[in-house]
Amino acid sequence: MVAEPRPAGGSGGPARAEELVALESVEQRVLWLSTAIIDHANRVRPNPSGLKVGGHQASSASMTSIMTALWFHALTAEDRVSVKPHASPVLHAINYLLGELDESYLTTLRAFGGLQSYPSRSKDPDPVDYSTGSVGIGATAPLWGALARRYVEGRFGGAGRGRQYSLLGDAELDEGAIWEAIQDPMVPGLGEAVWVVDLNRQSLDRVIPGIAADKLQGMFAAAGWQVITLKYGHLLQGLFTRPGGEALRARIDAMGNPEYQRLLRCSADELRERLPGTGSTAGPIADLIAPLDDASLLAALRNLGGHDIGALSDAFAGVDDTRPTVIFAYTVKGYGLPTEGHPQNHSSLLTADQMSALADRLGTDLDDPWTRFGAGSAEAALCAAAAQRLHRPEQAPQKPPAVPADLARPAPTGIGNTQQALGRVLLDLTRRAPEAAARIVTVSPDVSSTTNLGGWLNKVGVWSPAERPNWFADDAETILHWREQPTGQHVELGIAETNLVGLLGELGATWSRWGQPLLPIGVVYDPFVNRALEPWSFGIYAGGQSILVGTPSGVTLAPEGGAHQSITTPSLGIEQPGCVTYEPAFAIDTEWCLLAALGNLASPEGTSAYLRLSTRPIDQSTAAVPSDPAARERRRRHVTAGAYRLRQYEKPVVTLAAMGALVPEALAAADRLAALGHGADVVCVTSPDLLFRALQARRGLSDDPAWILDQVFPLDRATPLVTVLDGHPHTLAFLSTIQNVPVSALGVTRFGQSGAIEDVYRYHRIDTDSIVTTALDLID
Repeated sequence: MVAEPRPAGGSGGPARAEELVALESVEQRVLWLSTAIIDHANRVRPNPSGLKVGGHQASSASMTSIMTALWFHALTAEDRVSVKPHASPVLHAINYLLGELDESYLTTLRAFGGLQSYPSRSKDPDPVDYSTGSVGIGATAPLWGALARRYVEGRFGGAGRGRQYSLLGDAELDEGAIWEAIQDPMVPGLGEAVWVVDLNRQSLDRVIPGIAADKLQGMFAAAGWQVITLKYGHLLQGLFTRPGGEALRARIDAMGNPEYQRLLRCSADELRERLPGTGSTAGPIADLIAPLDDASLLAALRNLGGHDIGALSDAFAGVDDTRPTVIFAYTVKGYGLPTEGHPQNHSSLLTADQMSALADRLGTDLDDPWTRFGAGSAEAALCAAAAQRLHRPEQAPQKPPAVPADLARPAPTGIGNTQQALGRVLLDLTRRAPEAAARIVTVSPDVSSTTNLGGWLNKVGVWSPAERPNWFADDAETILHWREQPTGQHVELGIAETNLVGLLGELGATWSRWGQPLLPIGVVYDPFVNRALEPWSFGIYAGGQSILVGTPSGVTLAPEGGAHQSITTPSLGIEQPGCVTYEPAFAIDTEWCLLAALGNLASPEGTSAYLRLSTRPIDQSTAAVPSDPAARERRRRHVTAGAYRLRQYEKPVVTLAAMGALVPEALAAADRLAALGHGADVVCVTSPDLLFRALQARRGLSDDPAWILDQVFPLDRATPLVTVLDGHPHTLAFLSTIQNVPVSALGVTRFGQSGAIEDVYRYHRIDTDSIVTTALDLID
C-alpha cells in the first residue's frame, strides 16, 4: 500500500526541554487523577451491597507516561487511539484535563450511567475512539479502522489521514487474534498503524517469568513492521556511559523479570547489596552506584523508556509512516505508587493512608482531588494547547441512501437456493438502486467464489489502495475477474474469520467516525461463525453496524460431514444484542430480508444483521408468492417481521413451523398428513429472533412490535406444534408459548455424519418421516 503523508497539527519532532518540564508535571497530575478516580469508586462512594467495585490503579499507572506523551505532545485531531482496557481511568483523567469531561463524572467510575469499566464509544460520556475490553480485539481494531478510513477517503473523502494507535499490554500479545491480524496480507502496507506495547512484564496473576521481548520483536520485524524499543530512560543511559556502565547494562539486560521486579521492592540499602550481583562485574557495578544518593539510585532503577517523556516523544517522532510500527515501551506496573512492581498489584487498591501520602508527594489534596492547573501556569497552557490541537469539529452523519424494500421482480419459479440469491440481489441493486449499491462493501476471508459473490466481484471489482495488474484478464478460462483498484467494492482478507469481522465492525462504524455511511456485508462459512462471534459481537457493541452472512449452514451440506456443520448458530443470532437474525428458505425471502437488513444500517437507530443461508436447491415455486401487488406486499411484510403462513387448512389439527432448508420436508409432511386425514398448517419462519422479540413485547418486556404473532399464530388456529430446523431444536421451541400449545421440537443435537442429504436428515430425525411421526404422536 502507498504511504500517506502525516497530517499537520501534532508534534513534528521531540519535545523541547521547557516542554518536557510541563509534560512531566502533567504526567504526575494524570497519575493522581486516574488513581483518585478508582479510589473514589472503591473507598469513598457508598457501596450498600458490599460487592467489590474494582479498578486497576497499577495498570493505569504503567500507562500514564505513554498516554501523557501522546495526548499532550504527539497526537493530531485526525489520529485515533485504542486504549488498553485497564487504562480507562487514565483516558478519563486526560479528557478531564482537556475539558472534554465534566468533573461530576470523575466520581462515577463503574457506577450505573457513569464512566465505564473499560473504554466504550457508545456508553462513556467523553471521547473514546475505540471500545476495548475484550483482550486482543481492541488492540487489532485500529488496523481495520485504518483500512476502513482508507476505503472511505478513497471513495467518498472526508476521513482524513491520521495515524491509528493501539495501546496494549504485553500480556495481550498472548492472544491469537493479535497474530492473525499481524500476518494478514493487507496489514504490512498500513503505515498509519502504530502499536505501543506497555511492556510491564506482569500479567494478572504473576510476573511473566521468561524474557520474551527479543522473540516478540523478531516476530513483528518478520511481518514487515518497524520495531522501536524503549528500554532505558535518560538517567540509566547516562549511567551506562560511566565506568562500570556497560557492566550494569549487561546485568540488567540478562536479569530475569522476577528478579528485576523484586529489586523494585527493595530499599536503597538493599538495592546497593543486590543490584551488583555476583561475579567479575559486581565490583564495577558497586563502584558505579556508590556515589549516587538514595533517591537517585531508586529513580535510576525505575527509569525505563516507557516512563521517560523525552524518549517517548523521540520515538513518536521517529515513526516510519511507510509501514506499521510497534514500540516496545518498558514500564513498571504501578509506577509511582506504593504497589509498584509487586506481583499481585493487578487489582490492589491503595489504602487511605497511602492515598494521603501520594497526594502529599504529588502536590495535590485528598480532600479536593479534582483540582485543575492554575490559570497562567505552564501546565494549564499545555492542556489548553492540546485541547485546541485535538478538537474535532462536530460532524453530522450523512443520511444513508434509501434501500428499496422490494426490487419488484417476478418471484423465481425454478430450482435455486438462498446462497445464490445473495449474489443476485447485490447485482440487481447496482441496476435498480445504484446509490445504495455504491455504499455496499463486501468482505470475505478467501471464500468469495464459493459463496456466490463472483458476479458481484466481476461487476464492482476488488478494493486496493492502488491499481494492480490483472495478469489473467486475457485468459479465456478465467471466470472470476480479479480486478484490484481503488474503486473496488470488495475487500479480500486472508482466511482468518476474526480479521474479517474486525474489519466488518470498522466498516460499519464509518457513519459515526467520519459521517460517511457504508453498507458492509461479510460472508463466511456458517460453521465458522462461532470462531468469529466474539470480535463481531464486540464490533456491534462498539457501534459497528454490518451484515454477517453465514453460508452454507447446518448439516444440509451433507457430504462435508461433522466438521462442517453449524448446530448453534441460529440461536446465537437470537442471543446477540444489536443484531437481527434471518434464515430464509426461498430466494425471494432472501431478497426481502437482505434489503430490510441493508435499510437498517448506518444510523443511530440502526442494527446489524445475521443471515444464515444454504446451498440446498429448492423448488422456488413452492414459496407460492402472491401475484397481486397488495398480497405480495403483505407477504413481504410478514417475511421481514419473522414468519408467514405458507399453507393452511380449513380445520388444522397440527401446525408445522419450519425454517430455512427444512421447509421442503415440512411441506412434504403436510401433504402426507393431509392424505391421512389430518390437516396441517405450515408456517415458514424467517426470523426466530424477531418472533421472540414480539413475544417479549406481548409480555410487556420490550417495545418491539408484536402484530406478527396474531397474524401467523392466531388463537383461533392454535394447535399442537412441531418445529423443525437445521440447527439446535431449542431455537424454535419457544414458539409453543405464543398460544401455550403442546410442542415437539426437532433439530440437530449431535455431531454430523457424511452422506447423502436423505441419510443425514434421517440420522438427525429431521426428515419427512420423522416430522410425520412426531405430528401423529402429538395429535394422538
